[in-house]
Amino acid sequence: MEKKCLLTDKRDVSVDQSKLTRIAILESSREERIDAVVIMDEETSSGFNGRLAFSIASCVLGASFTFGYNTGVVNTAEGVIKDFYNRTYVNRDGKAMTQSTMTLLWSFTVAAFALGGMIGGFSAGYFCNKYGRKGTLLRNNLLNLLGGLLMLFSDSAKSFEMLIVGRLVIGICAGIFTGAAPLYLSEIAPISLRGFAGVFNQLAITFGVMISEILGLQFILGTANYWKYAVGMTIVPMCFQLCTLVWCPESPRYLMLLKSDEESAEKALKWLRNKVDVSDEIEEMRREGERMRKSKKFSITDLFHHKELLTPLIIGLVMQLSQQWGGINAVIYYSTEIFEGAGLSKANAQYATVGVGGVNVAMTFVSALIMDRAGRRTLHLIGLGGMFVGSVVLTIGLEYQSDHKWLSYLCIVAVVLYIIFFATGPGSIPWFIVAELFDQQSRSAAVSLAVLTNWFANFCVALGYPEMNTHLKQLSFVPFVCLLFFFWLFTFFKVPETKGRSIEEIRLMFQQPINDSSEDGTVQRRGKTRYTLIPTDEPSVT
Repeated sequence: MEKKCLLTDKRDVSVDQSKLTRIAILESSREERIDAVVIMDEETSSGFNGRLAFSIASCVLGASFTFGYNTGVVNTAEGVIKDFYNRTYVNRDGKAMTQSTMTLLWSFTVAAFALGGMIGGFSAGYFCNKYGRKGTLLRNNLLNLLGGLLMLFSDSAKSFEMLIVGRLVIGICAGIFTGAAPLYLSEIAPISLRGFAGVFNQLAITFGVMISEILGLQFILGTANYWKYAVGMTIVPMCFQLCTLVWCPESPRYLMLLKSDEESAEKALKWLRNKVDVSDEIEEMRREGERMRKSKKFSITDLFHHKELLTPLIIGLVMQLSQQWGGINAVIYYSTEIFEGAGLSKANAQYATVGVGGVNVAMTFVSALIMDRAGRRTLHLIGLGGMFVGSVVLTIGLEYQSDHKWLSYLCIVAVVLYIIFFATGPGSIPWFIVAELFDQQSRSAAVSLAVLTNWFANFCVALGYPEMNTHLKQLSFVPFVCLLFFFWLFTFFKVPETKGRSIEEIRLMFQQPINDSSEDGTVQRRGKTRYTLIPTDEPSVT
């Protein structure tokens, strides 16, 4: 049998290569040297197959796409929906709606979606534990149906209140989706494809936004007669998911660790991996389940009382803020105006905005291909750095473009570059990294808090940016520039790399150092170094 020589604590260890399938090295936090070797069983192939692809597609096209579509559909149809508000008001009161009333109603329309998202996001963890990840996704489509019907028939009923309530219901639905979908994806994918599967969540979101922008164009559904069909088409992805997800299994980790159903978990794993032998993953889940049974019952307050949970929680929450408070919504808000300032007609500026959406989708797809190679931390740093540079260039260009016409074209370049770097990392990584930082016991609660934080940040930007833009005008990007600088520093100094590491390895990184080994010898830490030895065959020391 082939032997492979490793260096661990200045000793050469020969390990049976047929049993050694992955070696992850954890370095000392203070010294640039190899302190330990972590050995775990894992399949040598990537684990990607048609069944896993089908499950990912069913999840993201039914859930994540719905979130993205409803994020963009009202914005693209803003003009015709405001006309509907005014016509309805005239039919009731016999006079036109005042500008202040229109602004207030539109603010309610936009904020209702974000408010619903906060409600749904915070409750997602509870539903995911009660009904399962797959069960929550399927049941949540009832809210999708209700919200879609309210918005679809609001025009016929001559009720803008129905549209606003429909947006609130769709927001709750989207909030639950943003919690349940990343959980399901992270738990059905093998370690080598966790990042790939997680990025497809964001890919579907951006694809949904782009489709809503296309359908909202004036020559398609962006008219007084057809806008209702645009907002009601949220029902279409619901039908797709109901027809496909029922054939996919529940999360194996949920079945094994929360329902204690090892037989069903093994059956689900065999289906997802499309192979008979899944003993390695089952054994890893057994170890995690044994540790969960030995620990006390988890409460959401434990996230704040234990450093090994509080530290990854803070990291996860700041990552959510970096996505929403990095200025992405402001860039999208300004994009059409920027294109018009460069000399494009209003219609062509709208096409250019759709084109930017296409760039976002394309770069998110590229990010999916490199996520498990480049790593989460690296791509997030690159993304935040590029967004920082793009925001600085955009701020300078907007401030002085009236004096120098060529700066208008520089602003277009800055917008495109900003979107490219956003899609590289910050657009997708915050959604799934929280599920990687926590074990099964605390994952749902942590994801709920993270999703709530993301929606709250979205809510703040939706309400606060128009006012900030009114007072600061072209300098409205300056606060985002400052925040991006802070987020980059935080990521550089605090965020660990989770690429290729098991949940057990990631958990150990946040634990207090001890000098003793565990009783079974599978987990060992020395000084500041923490590492896991998952035995296969006994290695021979030479």
